[in-house]
Amino acid sequence: MTIEAAMALAVLATVLIACLAGVACVIAQVRSADAAREAARLAGRGDNSGAASAVAALAPDGATVELTGSGDLVVAVVAARPAGGLLPGVTIRATAAAAREPQQ
Repeated sequence: MTIEAAMALAVLATVLIACLAGVACVIAQVRSADAAREAARLAGRGDNSGAASAVAALAPDGATVELTGSGDLVVAVVAARPAGGLLPGVTIRATAAAAREPQQ
């Protein structure tokens, strides 16, 4: 009975850790998508430094932003490692696009 209980606890702990890792990935994805959307909107207005500040405030710690644009469109790609990088090989990416506003 003791071995079975130890195995059951080990399996239960593994399942719990996997569930928590999944929740951490979902939270990182939502935060990255919000940050990418805000960065694209600000970059469309011509405020690239504000876009970087928004990503630093909204995205998970250590996230990076890449702003590209061609013509009337600005694209922001935010990449982050969920759970502070505790999940090796997992990178969350979110992309958002916004129209470039005319400069005054």
